[in-house]
Amino acid sequence: MIRTNQLKKVYMTEEVETTALAEVNVEINEKEFVSIMGPSGCGKSTLMNILGLLDNPSSGEYFFLDEEVAKYSERKRAKLRKENIGFVFQSFNLIDELTVFENVELPLLYLGRLSSERKKKVNEVLERMGIMHRVNHFPQQLSGGQQQRVAVARAIVGDPKIILADEPTGNLDSKHGDEVMNMLTELNEAGTTIVMVTHSPTYAEYGNRVIHLFDGQIVTENFNEKFYV
Repeated sequence: MIRTNQLKKVYMTEEVETTALAEVNVEINEKEFVSIMGPSGCGKSTLMNILGLLDNPSSGEYFFLDEEVAKYSERKRAKLRKENIGFVFQSFNLIDELTVFENVELPLLYLGRLSSERKKKVNEVLERMGIMHRVNHFPQQLSGGQQQRVAVARAIVGDPKIILADEPTGNLDSKHGDEVMNMLTELNEAGTTIVMVTHSPTYAEYGNRVIHLFDGQIVTENFNEKFYV
């Protein structure tokens, strides 16, 4: 599903050149759950932005669904992104002025789905996430765990092939963090590919593979034995 070859990202200012990613080679197969770990500033978010087609690398190759997309324009990246990728962020990124229903409906609007189809799909996903009773509430009226449930619902409503989760439990207590991880596990077991950035070794173990980044490079890659017995 995803393959990078010698992926590099360099940020330039007038005085400083910063290498965020240095010759990163990674492969993610369909239906995998891959966790990415590393200290702050190691390149995790940069890698996620490139994998999520939010940014282009400075050099190297990036194959997404067998397409070489490293030099795609923003328009071409946006089309691939909205049709194939769901995002879950640490800060939820919900729109305060929209209800729960309207927040979850947004990806379907971008995909041009009919109103009746949108309503049916949003209600199905909200029911699945256990948040249907909050359908007409606004984000500020929800707990952190409920907001992240809405964010996950928004990520999956368009039936993406892959979900990129950037510290999805970072703003949650352990109870709600566990709930989010269980939801991601259920989605993965249903066939959705998951790539997750986390600082938590415990949550990283939910994945079948853990990639460790340091100074923009992959330093270790561990397979979770419980998935390979």
